[in-house]
Amino acid sequence: MTRREIRSWLMDMDGVLVHEENAIPGADRFLSNLRKREAPFLVLTNNSIYTPRDLSARLRSSGLDVPEQFIWTSALATARFLEDQRPGGSAFVIGEAGLTTALHDAGYTLTEREPDYVVLGETRTYSFERIALAIRLIVNGARFIATNPDPTGPSPDGPLPATGSVAALITRATSVEPYYVGKPNPLMMRSALNAIDAHSETTAMIGDRMDTDIISGLEAGLETILVLTGISTVESAERFPYRPSRIVDSVADLAALLE
Repeated sequence: MTRREIRSWLMDMDGVLVHEENAIPGADRFLSNLRKREAPFLVLTNNSIYTPRDLSARLRSSGLDVPEQFIWTSALATARFLEDQRPGGSAFVIGEAGLTTALHDAGYTLTEREPDYVVLGETRTYSFERIALAIRLIVNGARFIATNPDPTGPSPDGPLPATGSVAALITRATSVEPYYVGKPNPLMMRSALNAIDAHSETTAMIGDRMDTDIISGLEAGLETILVLTGISTVESAERFPYRPSRIVDSVADLAALLE
């Protein structure tokens, strides 16, 4: 099917399995065929707002059955990273349930008093007061972590500022750059591989973005598959200095090959 024997699968969610809350044709068959083969897989997303349970419910409403244990978010990757770096630490968090729950589960204390880290994620409403407090905490020595570098997020009315944009504001005020955990950091891929006990040599990453999904998969040593159901086109992919292992129209093509 590919140049390697692929036993495990990582895949982006938006643009690969769903598009604007609608399941992409063939996505249900692809997921079903993975289960029939008992192939380990994870659905990855840079979105740190929602818990895996929330995202599982969202996918179910789109007609896709993905239990929460098969979903890996930038919030989970961030919590795993901090747990490894400084077990039992503390953090001041700008974010929502997806991030705060992951940090709680990792044994972190959430505090506004002398935290080890300021952790920035996505939220539907960024508070000027909390951003100002984050700036003061970083100036006073807190380490700066952000779940992902995405500058904007979608909304019915158009793009909204997201984690990367707010991180830039904080950096301008503090002269401190955050460490971004989510895609395109290959750390996101490696944490996902560890979560399903998979090896990079036998794992494929499916994504619709060259600048996040494909580059992070490539740098983590995975087989990379670009689908054309999201952001990228064949023409736009050609403008990058790196290439995916292969390009397919959609996961429906992969579903057919797994039967």
